[in-house]
Amino acid sequence: MRSVSRVQAKGEESGMHIVLDVNSQLYPMHAGEKFRMVLSQTLNEDGSAAVAGSEGSKKSLADRFEYVMHGLLYKISDDKNQSGDVEVAVYISFGGLQLLMKGAPAKMGKFKVDQRLFLLLLKE
Repeated sequence: MRSVSRVQAKGEESGMHIVLDVNSQLYPMHAGEKFRMVLSQTLNEDGSAAVAGSEGSKKSLADRFEYVMHGLLYKISDDKNQSGDVEVAVYISFGGLQLLMKGAPAKMGKFKVDQRLFLLLLKE
């Protein structure tokens, strides 16, 4: 049995194209399933940075999701889509599992190379 699935999706609200590797033994995903995906710099619900020793004292975003990974954004590039419009591609590695997101430059401005991010998933 394969332990990694490559999920291809398009954001309903954002229109972003997403290619995501998921550990299918821990979190099986199937064609046609809808899911909510969040990228965050912290798991603290109030948006504050994690402080060593405070892990159990604050409410965590992870409590509201089924699958969580922590990774590093390692590349940002400009690409052209099929209509010739510029898209920004963001590449994030989660210990070998990869995420590629492509979208309009206005939606991708918050991302920076070497940024550490949490990816959270919840099936709808």
